[in-house]
Amino acid sequence: MNKTNTRNFAIIAHVDHGKSTLADRLLEKTETVSQEKMQEQFLDQNPISRERGITIKLAPVRMNYRKNSEEYILNLIDTPGHVDFSYEVSRTLAACEGAILLVDATQGVQAQTVAHYHSAVRENLFIVPAINKIDLPEARTEEVEKQLLEMFSIEKADIIYISAKTGQNVDKLLDAVIDRIPPPEGSLESPFKALIFDAFYDEHRGVIVYTRIFDGSLKKGERIGLTQSKNSSIASEVGYFTPFLKEESEISAGDIGYIVTGIKDIRI
Repeated sequence: MNKTNTRNFAIIAHVDHGKSTLADRLLEKTETVSQEKMQEQFLDQNPISRERGITIKLAPVRMNYRKNSEEYILNLIDTPGHVDFSYEVSRTLAACEGAILLVDATQGVQAQTVAHYHSAVRENLFIVPAINKIDLPEARTEEVEKQLLEMFSIEKADIIYISAKTGQNVDKLLDAVIDRIPPPEGSLESPFKALIFDAFYDEHRGVIVYTRIFDGSLKKGERIGLTQSKNSSIASEVGYFTPFLKEESEISAGDIGYIVTGIKDIRI
């Protein structure tokens, strides 16, 4: 399958700079979630995340988007912003080709802004900078813009000015993701190769892994081997995040998806 119109990207930011709100607007703009089902911080289904109001567990979602009569698949991973979860962010970035660097116009560049930016650069990701909350009266947009230009390798023309709350310029941000972040590379003909960037345990189905496919493809019923633990198992189900698990017949190079492994030990 041609993955020219696929984009894999994360949202990275300091805590409380609006990542989850932006993810909500992206879900709305792409009509991934209907207005009837939409709720604030939709991707933060973890109860502790909802209680604390911050993302503590990364959340992937596959979105369909049309630009200039072209259909695109946008695989977004919403990441934690708190320093305690920096390892989750680094695993996420390894699964992507690009990242939206989101900065709060009222607070400016903060510690995790800097840390996440440099993590993304180390992974050779394409950065799409965005200044958020420009609708607020206390926004210091020009000052924050100056910070970005002085602290990072960012051009003024590349910055998108948005309000994740109102949806202002979010469509421009989506277009920038498509225009600036390259499609994934990989060979469908090569042996199956994938990165596991998260996992959880289901008492009925065993370990379910979140994965980025780099080469080859995987169908239900095919055997997989885990490099680190030397375990192997049969994939009892494969699919995508919509954001809920949606079974598909196959996942292949360039995809971000999940595999139901049947393995009983989470230490994969």
